[in-house]
Amino acid sequence: MSVEEEIDPVLNPILKYLKCESESYKNNLHKDRVFEVLQSSRNENDSFCDIKFQTDDGTIIYGHRNILASATPYFRAMFSSFGESNKDLVNIKKLDSTIFLLLIDYIYIGEIMITQENVQVVLAAADLLQLAYVKQACVKFLQKHLDPSNCLGIKVFAALHNCIELSSKCEEFIENQFLEMVKYDEFLSLSSEEVMKLISSNNIAVPFEEKVYECVLKWVKHQLNKRKHLLPNLMEHVRLPLISKEYLLENVVNEHLLKNDPKCKDYVFEALHFNLIKSIVLVLNWSSLKKKFITSWYDPLTNQLQIASEMTNFSYSSTLCMCVVKDQFMFIVEGVSRCVYMLDTSLQPYRLVRKTDLLDRASSLKVVVGGVNGMSYFKSVDCYDPIKDSWVSIAQMSISRHSVGVGVLNGLMYAVGGTNGSVLKSVEVYSPSDGVWTSIADMHLCRQNPGVVALNGLLYVIGGCQSNSVEIYNPKTNSWSLKTVSISYPFYGAVVVNRPPYL
Repeated sequence: MSVEEEIDPVLNPILKYLKCESESYKNNLHKDRVFEVLQSSRNENDSFCDIKFQTDDGTIIYGHRNILASATPYFRAMFSSFGESNKDLVNIKKLDSTIFLLLIDYIYIGEIMITQENVQVVLAAADLLQLAYVKQACVKFLQKHLDPSNCLGIKVFAALHNCIELSSKCEEFIENQFLEMVKYDEFLSLSSEEVMKLISSNNIAVPFEEKVYECVLKWVKHQLNKRKHLLPNLMEHVRLPLISKEYLLENVVNEHLLKNDPKCKDYVFEALHFNLIKSIVLVLNWSSLKKKFITSWYDPLTNQLQIASEMTNFSYSSTLCMCVVKDQFMFIVEGVSRCVYMLDTSLQPYRLVRKTDLLDRASSLKVVVGGVNGMSYFKSVDCYDPIKDSWVSIAQMSISRHSVGVGVLNGLMYAVGGTNGSVLKSVEVYSPSDGVWTSIADMHLCRQNPGVVALNGLLYVIGGCQSNSVEIYNPKTNSWSLKTVSISYPFYGAVVVNRPPYL
């Protein structure tokens, strides 16, 4: 009897004449329940299991060909084309049994547990078995847990398994977290080629090039005997000219690894030369012909002096002091009137801007070494402590000096020339740490009221009354070199500033 014939005769007329649309009903639990049954039956007693896998450690794992072949091209090819298609037992080589079982279970239940301990092994196995979803899940897991201590290793791993997205994320992370990343051992384990590629990138986030220099030295010194010959090739990609001149002089010039390599010494010299080009000296002098103060540019590189601007704000009787802030903003202070002016040296034409006046008048505003009182000469020196707001006497100079030039180089204060009845060419230096004055080599010429500035580890003494020359002191050799320059007017001060763009 057919199904139709078994229908209750009472219902048959109703169903026959009832007009309604067909509807589809889906059991969302159906597939889950089917796969649950299949998963639970995967053992040697299940007659429906038609394939067995044996891993290197002898573990046997059971499955169903149709299920596995439908889940991944890897098994579909295995069961249709290769020698394993007619075998009931397939040997799985070089694949951990725990990880292989985890992935076979995933095929049946659609769920996998990824942990910090297994993620790399699972990704590699999923890549082999062509389980794209699992591989992508591992990628997301690794991206989420990127940190400075593991980003380099994960990048290498990503490239090995052609994880383009992960590799790109690692590169971006490394560039943004460069300063943190170099603190960890992964960086020290990089090859020289990898370090070179990293430090030559324009995208690494470093506030100062000093940090790149430091990480190169750190990498080389980690295995000094094996790596020191690689230093020149690495230093080629460190942009030493971008390093501040103070850092160059304190941390680069005297680094023995660089000093002992001719190529590295050339890089250091290039950086020092570049920093010299970047800096220029702005001097203040009085023109008796024009009855005005004049600012002039002195270029240490070319030994040339050129007029910058004439100033009508001050009279000859003015007591002036110059200082510079951030290598760009020059301040001129007039002691008697208490007026303060600022000049932005990057702008043209020049314009002095009036700032807040001093609270008290001052008869002398330059950094004072010894007293300045009419034509009296002193060798006493007082030191001001801004924290305690108090003055204390320190060691006296060896001789009395008036109209002396003062400069600070490498934390030492130099008293240059001056007069004590006759114009002097002697120089002495004060060390705050020792609290003593020490005489150094005399200048070539006697100088009164010279401009004194420190630049690139050298002390420049410019002019001094009618002197038309510049002397340069090298503290390493305790010697002076002399350059003649056209200087027509006495100096009242000098400061080092960044070279303006219009020069």
